Amino acid sequence: MDSAILADPTVNERTRGPQVSETRATAPVFPPGRYGRRREGGRRRTLPIIVAAVVFGIAALGVAWAYYQKFGQTDYHPEIIGWNEPTDAEMVIKFSVRVPAGETASCVLRARDYQGYELGTRTVTVPARAGGGEVVVSETVPTTARGSVGDVMSCRPVG
Repeated sequence: MDSAILADPTVNERTRGPQVSETRATAPVFPPGRYGRRREGGRRRTLPIIVAAVVFGIAALGVAWAYYQKFGQTDYHPEIIGWNEPTDAEMVIKFSVRVPAGETASCVLRARDYQGYELGTRTVTVPARAGGGEVVVSETVPTTARGSVGDVMSCRPVG
C-alpha cells in the first residue's frame, strides 16, 4: 500500500485506504420482447432535411425579392438642401426630389427644435418637370415655436 502524503513527514503509518480495481461497464442486456424493438444504429435520413432546407431557402429568397420590389427601390428620392432663418411661427424648407415624368410626389416636411422635438409638419404635393427628373422646391412649414432643423421625412407617389 502507498503511504499517504501528510503534512508531517514523521507520521507515515496512515494509508490511503483499500485500493479499488477498475471494471469495464458492458452494454445492458434487456429481456427479449419486454421493452419493444430496439433501433439499430443505422443510417440517418439526411436527404429530407437537405430538401427542406433548400425549399425554405428558395421561399425566403422569393419573399425577400417580392418585398424589395414592393418597398425597396423608390423613384422618389428627396434630398434636403437647407432652410431659412426660422421665425417663431414658420420655417421655410428647401429640398429637391426626383419625380418620374408624368407623376406627382407627396412629400412630408417636418420642423424640429434643438432638442429634436417636432414643432410642425406639412404634406406638400410636388409635380414633375417636363420629362421628369429633379425638382427643387421651397415650402413653408408652420411651427409652434422657433425651429432649428428642417427635414424631408418621406416622398411617395400621390394616391
